[in-house]
Amino acid sequence: MPGILQVQNKAEFAFSIYDADGTMVVDYADLGNVLRALNLNPTNATIEKLGGTKKKGEKTMKLDEFLPIYSQCKKDKEQGCYEDFIECLKLYDKQENGTMLGAELSHILLALGEKLNDAEVEEVLKDCLDPEDEDGFIPYAPFLKKMMVLL
Repeated sequence: MPGILQVQNKAEFAFSIYDADGTMVVDYADLGNVLRALNLNPTNATIEKLGGTKKKGEKTMKLDEFLPIYSQCKKDKEQGCYEDFIECLKLYDKQENGTMLGAELSHILLALGEKLNDAEVEEVLKDCLDPEDEDGFIPYAPFLKKMMVLL
């Protein structure tokens, strides 16, 4: 298990990646990106609750402001991990062979959880989805791996 100093160094490194000008200040619009770079999966609602903004330039944070946010987000048990998402998608795997209908995946992204709009779904599927087979099925594990990297 990593020590506190190692965790803090990892957080500082991720923070520094989003520090545009080397002043150790990051825009709150990048809060979700920094947290995701640290292998967390906060929802958009969680990011907003933690102070994240949608537009750049509204407010900024320093590292000492970010570290408690990171610590709080790490403790949040409501974020899903890869295995959780795989279990959910297995519900749509009628043949129990690691595939599901591409149309069902599109519907899930449009209708469940933090719903995406049509344009967002189209972009996600274009970037992460392997081609459908002749029956319209897609392997969902590779999709999920690609999607988790983007998050």
